[in-house]
Amino acid sequence: MESLYEYGSRSGFWRLHNLLQRKQVPCTVFAVGMALERNPSAANAMVKAGWEVASHGYRWWDYQNVEEGLEKEHIKRTVKIHKDMLGERPVGMYQGKPNVNTRKLVVEEGGFLYDSDDYSDDLPHWTREYGDKPHLIIPYTLSENDMRFASPNGFSNAEQFSAYLKDSLDYLVKEGQMGSPKMMSVGLHCRLVGRPGRAKGLEDFLDYAKSLGDDVWICSFGVVEVGVFNGCELLEGGNFLRCWFQGIIF
Repeated sequence: MESLYEYGSRSGFWRLHNLLQRKQVPCTVFAVGMALERNPSAANAMVKAGWEVASHGYRWWDYQNVEEGLEKEHIKRTVKIHKDMLGERPVGMYQGKPNVNTRKLVVEEGGFLYDSDDYSDDLPHWTREYGDKPHLIIPYTLSENDMRFASPNGFSNAEQFSAYLKDSLDYLVKEGQMGSPKMMSVGLHCRLVGRPGRAKGLEDFLDYAKSLGDDVWICSFGVVEVGVFNGCELLEGGNFLRCWFQGIIF
């Protein structure tokens, strides 16, 4: 089973790196700390590409039952790895399999500007649940996600993947044109869409998204974090700020 993941680091990463560079498309990489440490050539390529590299935790674990102190140590360790390997700390976190303590620990660490352990909205939003300073939540997705190549009744081929992404984007663009713009995240994994027959579907979608011109803004999560400060309002009730934003995110 390890070799399935190894395909991502040996082949899939470089195929996606080449594709995104050719298309001049930015992205956010969710990097597992230990994996980043073990693949310095990929880390260097991310830096040279100017990609945002957010944290995907120190280990690809299910943190549901991990003791709070150990998870806190893992967050601290992965921040150091980012600094050592990339020259800067991560400002975003997607633990992936969090627990009830994860967001509190992320906020308490002090350097994260957002996390993406959330699937609840088509827009970024703020929370003040863990202190007076608002913390930004940029939702991730399991829908517009190549993980569906590996799930029952998911995508069988590149055409299905591309068609689903195009349909999602078309609908959101129409909503935006009617005055209610949204955000669309696209989740990619090197070991999955990095396969050549699947990468073709991603390339087709990128070409389509870019053909829509000013109706679509393609950016990284970090750019969202900077941009939403200019377009937010406090919702009645006090705990959440909702941000109006239009774009797709990798």
